[in-house]
Amino acid sequence: MARGNEGQRATSASGAEPSPPLVSRWTSPPAASDAVAEAAGPGEEAERPERRALQLLGQFWAWLFLLALVVFFSLTGQGFFDLFNFQSIGANLAIMLIMALGQTFVIIAGGIDLSTGWVMGLASVMAAILMTQLVEGTPLVLVVLVGLAAGVFAGVCTGLVNGLLIAKLRVPPFIATLGMYGIARGAGFILSGGQPVSVQIRGLGQIGNGYLLYYHPQAGVSLFSPPPGLEGAQLRQVIGILPHPLTLAIILVLICYWLLARTRFGLRTYAIGGNREAALRAGIPVDRHTIQIYILSALLAAIAGVLYAARFTNGAANAGDPLLLDSIAAVVIGGASLFGGEGTISGTVIGALIIAVIQNGLVILAINPFWQFVAVGVVIIIAVLVDQAKARVVT
Repeated sequence: MARGNEGQRATSASGAEPSPPLVSRWTSPPAASDAVAEAAGPGEEAERPERRALQLLGQFWAWLFLLALVVFFSLTGQGFFDLFNFQSIGANLAIMLIMALGQTFVIIAGGIDLSTGWVMGLASVMAAILMTQLVEGTPLVLVVLVGLAAGVFAGVCTGLVNGLLIAKLRVPPFIATLGMYGIARGAGFILSGGQPVSVQIRGLGQIGNGYLLYYHPQAGVSLFSPPPGLEGAQLRQVIGILPHPLTLAIILVLICYWLLARTRFGLRTYAIGGNREAALRAGIPVDRHTIQIYILSALLAAIAGVLYAARFTNGAANAGDPLLLDSIAAVVIGGASLFGGEGTISGTVIGALIIAVIQNGLVILAINPFWQFVAVGVVIIIAVLVDQAKARVVT
């Protein structure tokens, strides 16, 4: 047996077999739990149901907390449990959620992107400037496409610079994105002259604030606009369903979920965050993938900036500044580890919903809005404590 063990160690050291840390950091070997169960004594076997309960609680605490928030505000806040209010919550969280989707990939890969808030603002300014330069009478679809192209250009450029600094020059993600934070901030204020850039184009606000579906008790359901022929009191009976910002956010959530959970791109993201050296030995192009992740993060932030310009009909350099920490908080509350290797898109969605419900509920209760920052900070600390407790239970 001793010789067999020595032979195994020699084989591993010679590189004949792939290194195991790539799997061990972000997936659980199927036989691990069985081995532990066989080795456990009677006392430890009796504790397994309790451990499983604690593991389930650690896994689903965010869902339970969100449910508790909804019940609490529904009982204490007048008008909270209402279709219009729920859609308002969805529309308000859409921009922050889109930013958080990109941040999810970065954090799972073991990085951080502090530039997304100002990249979003820069994209909104560039989109607003180019849209205002179009001649009067330009089709609205073309106006939106021009604004989107400007925002995408800003996002790809900033994300590429971030990725190159981190992957090729080995600048720590915190420092590289902090530097881009300042560059994007200054560029946004320079281009806008320090003032919001107004976009006076008819119909643009309808795109940013309209609904996918409209329902009227007599006229039925219509797509993108209220049923024709309605006037006065009849228009007040129209119910909008699915705001455009929320619709866009849902589409991007589905795309990011597929990308992270069903493709090689997502697999490599988890592998790099779990163990970078093992990912390199496994043949994953770590540098190229890191650049792609930061481009994706900045691209989603830019899309959020274009959505901001369409919704508020202006571009502002500081539009995303208050959303930066909220987007990171949504990822952390959703269960992602800041050390990398863990996180899901569904968890990010739940984290964003928790933040949005807290903010909306406190407004309905007429509580000083500054308490929102306190409440979100407390939830972040709870999320970290739950994650640490879950790790102790697992070990």
